Amino acid sequence: MIILRENYSLKNHNSFGIDVRTKYFAEADNEADLVHFIHNNPVSGLPVMILGAGSNVLFVTDYEGLIIHPYIKGIEVIEERSDYLTVRVGAGEIWDSFVEWAVKKNYGGTENLSLIPGSVGASPVQNIGAYGCEVSEIIEQVETVQIRDGVKKIYHKNECRFGYRTSIFKTDLRSRVIITHTVFRLSKIPVLKTDYGSIRERLKKYSEPSLNAVREVIIGIRTEKLPDPAKIGNAGSFFKNPVLNEKEFRSFIKSHPDAPNFRAEQEGFHKIPAAWLIEQCGWKGRRIGDAGTYPLQPLVLANYGNATGKEIYELSEKIRADVLATFSIQLEREVNLVGISS
Repeated sequence: MIILRENYSLKNHNSFGIDVRTKYFAEADNEADLVHFIHNNPVSGLPVMILGAGSNVLFVTDYEGLIIHPYIKGIEVIEERSDYLTVRVGAGEIWDSFVEWAVKKNYGGTENLSLIPGSVGASPVQNIGAYGCEVSEIIEQVETVQIRDGVKKIYHKNECRFGYRTSIFKTDLRSRVIITHTVFRLSKIPVLKTDYGSIRERLKKYSEPSLNAVREVIIGIRTEKLPDPAKIGNAGSFFKNPVLNEKEFRSFIKSHPDAPNFRAEQEGFHKIPAAWLIEQCGWKGRRIGDAGTYPLQPLVLANYGNATGKEIYELSEKIRADVLATFSIQLEREVNLVGISS
């Protein structure tokens, strides 16, 4: 069943809690109705945006178009072997609920991505990642429906163009396809990844390392560092960590020898923590009205009450300008902007 609403408030559909409206809002809980709606769209001709849980988006203005909100549910094992299984998950499932399901069954691959907000359908778009892992490592394929004609198309892993917090669904296919399901390959013989940050140290309090122990540790770390969107509006990390090539890195580290850094996934490239750059520019914990950075993690921009999307955007621009002036590094947003060119 498709529910179409007009002049609909999005305050409860974005983790910043920005009170903006969309001209039309359509909810779809199954693929067949979604395809039928596309074929018989009563508001065709308008711009279309796909919105999951709204945990990685900043609405700067109202949206003068149609927002489609797929909340297709279901977790289905479609193949099982001695050492792995593949699982088909509906786009509307909450990501961390899926992680919890996998960990409870001792299926490895998702545990380091615990407590990342958002829906399963959004996970391949952003290629979500944390604590040394990216979701692209466990994705087998992504099932979609084309907005233009309702035709179903499956994108296999090597067609998704996964990169650092990006994919073909965020670039070439943005607002062109709707993700309905994602198929993951999970391990029945888990290999724990504990080298990132303080995971290994915190695991020492457990008698035996396990998927559940890793999940508990990561939930603890995230809870300590990041605000709960239900209490303080935010979208997690607002900026990506800058990636420098070898020449850029040598020049940077010569001027800033104490700067933290780590090797990027691509050979010959280095990442500089955006949080460190922002803190060095004096932005940690600063507020302008109800828009500010979180005191425990300056990479998080927050709505402390009634900040508008424009105010949070303007804060991000001030931060970017200061980092550029101080370090000659252009911060790139991880959060998607709606209503203004990024």
